[in-house]
Amino acid sequence: MKSFRDPTGHRRTILEAAQKEFHRSGFRAASLSRILASTGLTKGALYHHFPNKRALGYAVVEELLEKMVEEDWLIPLESCQDPLDCLKTRLRSAMERAGEEDLLLGCPVNNLALEMSTEDEGFRLRVGRIYDRWLKGLALALRRGQEGGLVRADLEPLPTATFIVGALAGCRSLAKNAKSLEVMAACGQSLEVYLDSLRP
Repeated sequence: MKSFRDPTGHRRTILEAAQKEFHRSGFRAASLSRILASTGLTKGALYHHFPNKRALGYAVVEELLEKMVEEDWLIPLESCQDPLDCLKTRLRSAMERAGEEDLLLGCPVNNLALEMSTEDEGFRLRVGRIYDRWLKGLALALRRGQEGGLVRADLEPLPTATFIVGALAGCRSLAKNAKSLEVMAACGQSLEVYLDSLRP
């Protein structure tokens, strides 16, 4: 077992292992024993940072999943002139970067939303904050695209952003259920066609 000499590092190690376990097994079926086994840490190290499994789950959402959406989608959208090209690039990048297992496990944010939003208000609110930031960030990028003449002026940015994020989550859910990267690729290609239809 690892020692307690690096509490900050241990906390991060536990969070990352928990995120993988939640993604693979779902929150309710996730095992603290499997999480600890993958880290080499003790139960004492886990409970030093997280009083229970729910607190660990909340921290994964707040510290890892929110950051993932920010780094993968929001920050790139803030800095690009053409939001439609940027979205297509991010979509391709996400598919290339993710391994087969990761893609076929579904979207980790969507998985928790589907599993826990009716079971636990704390999860629902935390996941909701991620989606809210994602939708508003995408809507702002689309609005900038309209101002630059790169996105159709007749569309409403927030409903359009809602549809795009829903399509992304849905594509991953379909691929997860079918256990098929081909389904994910076909859905991604259709989403790109939709994005092209948003041109003036």
